[in-house]
Amino acid sequence: MELFPYLQRLFKYDTWANHEVVDALASAPKPPQRSVKLMGHVVASEWLWLFRIIHEPQKYATWEEMTIEDLKDSTDELSQVWINFFGELRADSLVKNVSYKNTKGEQWSNSLQDILMHVAMHSAYHRGQVASDMRAHGLTPVYTDFIHGVRQNLV
Repeated sequence: MELFPYLQRLFKYDTWANHEVVDALASAPKPPQRSVKLMGHVVASEWLWLFRIIHEPQKYATWEEMTIEDLKDSTDELSQVWINFFGELRADSLVKNVSYKNTKGEQWSNSLQDILMHVAMHSAYHRGQVASDMRAHGLTPVYTDFIHGVRQNLV
């Protein structure tokens, strides 16, 4: 499979998994605060990287404090924004570098394909932390492994 459609598929997975976790937190009798904070970071970080890619000012802090409602709204909006982004993206753009400043103010430049892979992997990493935190609070986390999504024809 070529890289461009694979990255689109990876972001379809990312969108599905983010919604699954936010819905699980919303339906929990008392969602753990650390889990909510971690998902706030996931969502805010995806926005942060998107704004870096399109060279727009960042709207959220890296560790944005979000309520469950904020998470739902922002995740819904972000899902559509990623769909639109990939709909307008040309495959040859993936190898182009994106220059940006990190949260420390340092100047960096990375290929778009590496940034997009980082976004997906970063989010998966923190969703794993949410699952662990939920389990530690006696809750059953949702199953968001990539292969599960593939088996269920969700991605």
